[in-house]
Amino acid sequence: MKKWSVLLAAVLLLAVGFVPTAQAAIEVEGDVYVGIWDKYLWRGFNLSESRPTIQGGIDLTAGGWTLSTWHNWQLKSGPTLDSGEMNETDIILSYAMNLGDMATLTIGNIWYSLDFTPGDKDTNEVFAHLTLNTLLSPTIKAWWDWDEADEDGLFFTFDISHSFDLSRWLGNTTLNLGALVSYNMHSDYAVGDYAGFHNYELSASFDFKMTEQLTLSPIFIFSSGISSAAKDAIDTQTVGALNLTFNF
Repeated sequence: MKKWSVLLAAVLLLAVGFVPTAQAAIEVEGDVYVGIWDKYLWRGFNLSESRPTIQGGIDLTAGGWTLSTWHNWQLKSGPTLDSGEMNETDIILSYAMNLGDMATLTIGNIWYSLDFTPGDKDTNEVFAHLTLNTLLSPTIKAWWDWDEADEDGLFFTFDISHSFDLSRWLGNTTLNLGALVSYNMHSDYAVGDYAGFHNYELSASFDFKMTEQLTLSPIFIFSSGISSAAKDAIDTQTVGALNLTFNF
C-alpha cells in the first residue's frame, strides 16, 4: 500500500502542475521506445545473467513535468530467471526547471517494482540532476533511496556527453559519445554498504533518423568497477542494444 500511495501522490502532483494552465490547452509531448539488449546492465550490475532482454517505456511531458514508465522483460531463461517474465517496472515523476541560461535542474522520484528473486522488495529513490548548458553538458546526479536502504542510501554520478552531426556523410545521423563515473555512499539495498567510487562507463550510440518521428539507435556501453569494494560486487561488462524510438 505504501508504494501505491507514493504513485498516487506522484500523479496528484502532476495534476497540480497542470492547474496554472487549466484555462489553456495543455500541450503534451513525449516518446515511446523499445529496444533489444544483450543484457540488462544497471549501475554496473548484470541483472539478467548475461541473457538478452527487451526494454521499453513511455515518456509524457507537459509544462516542465514528465511522467514516465519503464519495463524490462527477460528474453532467455537463466539459472534463476525465466524467459517471458517482466521483472522490473519503474514509474518516474520529474520536474525540470531552467536556472538562468546556464543550468537546468531536474528533480523527481522513481518507484522500482522488482521481481528478479523471491526476496526482492519494491523501493523508491528521490533524485536531483543538475546539468550545465555548456560544452560537454557536464551533469551531476544524486539519488537517495529513502525507502528500503538502511544506511545513507545515496548514489552519485558525474557524466559528460557530446553529439556529432554526421548528416553530411551519412544523412540524418548523429553520433553520441558519453563518459560517466559514479560514487556510492552506503546505498546498501541497491548497490552495497560501502562508501567509495563505484564504476565508470563509456558509451557510444548512433541515432539514425528514419522519419521525422522515428529514430533507430544502435547502442554500446562499457562498464568497469573502480574501488576494491565495487570490484568485489561487479565485473567489467559490455552491453549492446538496438533501440527504436517514436516521438510525438
